[in-house]
Amino acid sequence: MIDIVKTSGIFSLEGEDFDVENNVFLVGDDNEVLVIDPAHDHRPIAQTIGARRVIAIAATHAHNDHINAAEAISVAFGAPILVHPDDLELWREVYPERVPDSLLREGDRLVVGSTTLEVLHTPGHTPGGCVFYDRKAEVCFSGDTLFKGGPGATGRKYSDFPTIIDSIRRRLLVLPQRTTVLPGHGEETTIGEEASHLEEWIARGY
Repeated sequence: MIDIVKTSGIFSLEGEDFDVENNVFLVGDDNEVLVIDPAHDHRPIAQTIGARRVIAIAATHAHNDHINAAEAISVAFGAPILVHPDDLELWREVYPERVPDSLLREGDRLVVGSTTLEVLHTPGHTPGGCVFYDRKAEVCFSGDTLFKGGPGATGRKYSDFPTIIDSIRRRLLVLPQRTTVLPGHGEETTIGEEASHLEEWIARGY
């Protein structure tokens, strides 16, 4: 079971603010869920969680618009927050006095109900960027690593275009072509739909 909660708010980086809409994903069953990238407003997220147990809150990366509702959900449901260690500097920009409860590592498995999500480290958008891959259902929660139409933005601090291209080529485009990609913003896509455009992205530089 995957629930999608759309929340809107401000993404702030390097002194600039951007209005964004985020996809927050709840993965699990009728009894328990894993929350991926709780953003902006915890209230609709909490309402969708309902009476279910939250086993964890997992961040695909630590930009503020993917974690700024994490602490409120953590407090409300007594759930641990998981972040990749390479994104701790970004984490501290949002939560200078709150440390994550655990660190995500390449190859970790997040188990909720009958679903197992594999952690794939995909740096480039941020150093600690990750995707969460459900191998059985062939679903990839791609955060800001891969969108419909191309890779996540680079050109800001901590980001690097060649690195994100390498992550996408080595970690994502090798997945089954029919794999559904659920990004942190915008519409879903598939690995097959995006794979043929890799050289186009490289040529344009974003």
